[in-house]
Amino acid sequence: MDELVKQVSTILRGMWKYRYLGVVVSWVVALGGAAFIFTMQDRYEASARVYVDTQTILRPLMAGLTVQPNLDQQVALLSRTLISRPTVEKLVRMADLDLGAQSKSEREELIGYVTKTIQISAAGRDNLFTLSYRDVRPERAQKVVQSLLTIFVESSLGASRNDSANARRFIDEQIKSYEAKLAEAEARLKEFKLRNIDLQSKGDLDVAGTIAENANQLRQARLELREAESAREAARRQLDLMLGKGSDAAAEVYVATPELDARLESLKRNLDMLLQRFTDQHPDVVGTRRMIKEIEEQRVREIAERRRSGVGEVMSRDANPAVLELRRTLSAAEVQVASLRARVSEYESRAGRARQQLKIAPQIEAELAQLNRDYDIYKSNYQGLVSRRESANLAGELENAPSFADFRVIDPPRASNSPVAPNRVLLLPLALLAALGAGMGISFVLSQVRPVFFEAAVLRGVTELPLLGVVSLVRNEAVLRQERRSLVRFLASVLLLVAVFGVGMGVLSYRTTLWG
Repeated sequence: MDELVKQVSTILRGMWKYRYLGVVVSWVVALGGAAFIFTMQDRYEASARVYVDTQTILRPLMAGLTVQPNLDQQVALLSRTLISRPTVEKLVRMADLDLGAQSKSEREELIGYVTKTIQISAAGRDNLFTLSYRDVRPERAQKVVQSLLTIFVESSLGASRNDSANARRFIDEQIKSYEAKLAEAEARLKEFKLRNIDLQSKGDLDVAGTIAENANQLRQARLELREAESAREAARRQLDLMLGKGSDAAAEVYVATPELDARLESLKRNLDMLLQRFTDQHPDVVGTRRMIKEIEEQRVREIAERRRSGVGEVMSRDANPAVLELRRTLSAAEVQVASLRARVSEYESRAGRARQQLKIAPQIEAELAQLNRDYDIYKSNYQGLVSRRESANLAGELENAPSFADFRVIDPPRASNSPVAPNRVLLLPLALLAALGAGMGISFVLSQVRPVFFEAAVLRGVTELPLLGVVSLVRNEAVLRQERRSLVRFLASVLLLVAVFGVGMGVLSYRTTLWG
C-alpha cells in the first residue's frame, strides 16, 4: 500500500511540473469544443400521435361468419417493420427531401440519415403510436411526419387487403385444380360402374347379398314348382278316376251327382294344401282323407242305387262336364309347371353366375372402395375450399368496411418552436470534462517522457548506479512566495475556465426556459 501511495505521489508531482502546459491545453480544447458546440445546427422535432381503434361493434357481429384478421397484431407488427428502405424511399419522395441530393452517394446518405432519425414508438398496449422526426428546418420536419402518418395508415390497410387478395387468388387456383380432379374421379367411377354393371345390386356391389337373394328366389321357385306338380298330379288322378283308366270307353249310363262331386273336389284341394304343409300322419290330413273316402263310398252307393232304379242318362265319358273341367284344370297345371320349371332354371343359372362372380368380387370391391375414397376426398376438399373462398370474400369486404379499423389522429403533425437538439446545456459540461481530461493527460504524458526524480531511491532504482549523496533544497521566503503565486495563478486559470463554462450553461438554460 505504501509503495502504491509513493508511485501515485511521484506521478502527481511529475504532472505538477507541467501544470501550465496542461492548463493551456485545457483552455484550447475547451474553447474548441465550445466553438464546435455553438456552431452545430439546431434541429427541430415534429411529432404526431395516432390511435388505432380496432374494438368496433362490427367484429363481434361477424364472429363465426368469416375469418377475422388480428388487427392489433398487424398494427403492432407494422409499427415495428414500417421503417424499411422501400418505405423510406417513398417518404423521401413524398416530403421532397431528395431535391437537394445530386448524386447517388448523397441520396444514399440521405436515406440512411432519415432511417436513423425517424421514430415510431408505441404507448403500451392501447394502439397509441407516436411518430417523430428531427430536421434543421421545422416545416420540413412537419412535412416528413405528415407523409409518414399517411404511409402508416395506408400500409396498415393495404397489407390486410393484399393478404385477402392473395388468399382468394390461391383458393381460386386450388378450387380449379380440385374441380379437374373431381371430374376425373367421377369419370373413372362412372366407367367402372358401367364396366361392372352386372355385379351391381341395389346400387352397390354386394355379390354375397346377390347370391343370398338368388338362393331365396330359387327356393321359393322350387317350392312353387312342387306345389304346381302336386296340383297337376291330383288333377290327373281325378281325371283317371273319372275316365276309368284301363276299361273301354264305350258309352254307358251316366248318373250325375253334382253335390257330391263338388264336395269331393273341394276336399281334394284341401288335402293337397294340407300335404304341402303337413305329413301324412297329421290329424287334419287323416281326417280329410277319411271324409274323402266316405264321400266317394256314398257317391258309389248313390250311383248304384240310381242305376238300379233306372234314373240317369246315357252319354259319353268325354262329354261329361266334370271330365271337361278336369282336363282344363290339368292343362292349366301343365302350363304352370312348365313356367315354374323355366323360372327355376333361370334362378339356377343366376346362382351359378353369382358364384362365379364371387371369385372376383373382392378385387372389384377393393377397386370401387379406392375410387370412392378418392372421390370422397376430392369432394370434401372441394366443398371446404368453396366454403373458405366465401369466407375469404366476406373477410375482404369486412376489411374494406370503413368502421372495421378506425385511425384517429390524436395530435396532428406539429413542429416544435424551439430546437430540441443539440442539447448544448448537456454538451458543454462534457466538453469541459474533456478539456480538463486533455490537460491532465498531456501533463501525464510529458511527465513520463521527461521524468523528474524527487527521491534518491527512485533515481537509484531507475539508473542502477551507486548514489554518492543527496543535496537538499532549502526554500527561502522569496521562493515560497513565488510558489504561492504560481499556485494562485494555476487555480485561477482553472476556476476561470470552469466559471466561463458555468456562465455559458446558465445562459443556455435561461434561453431554453424562455423558448419552452
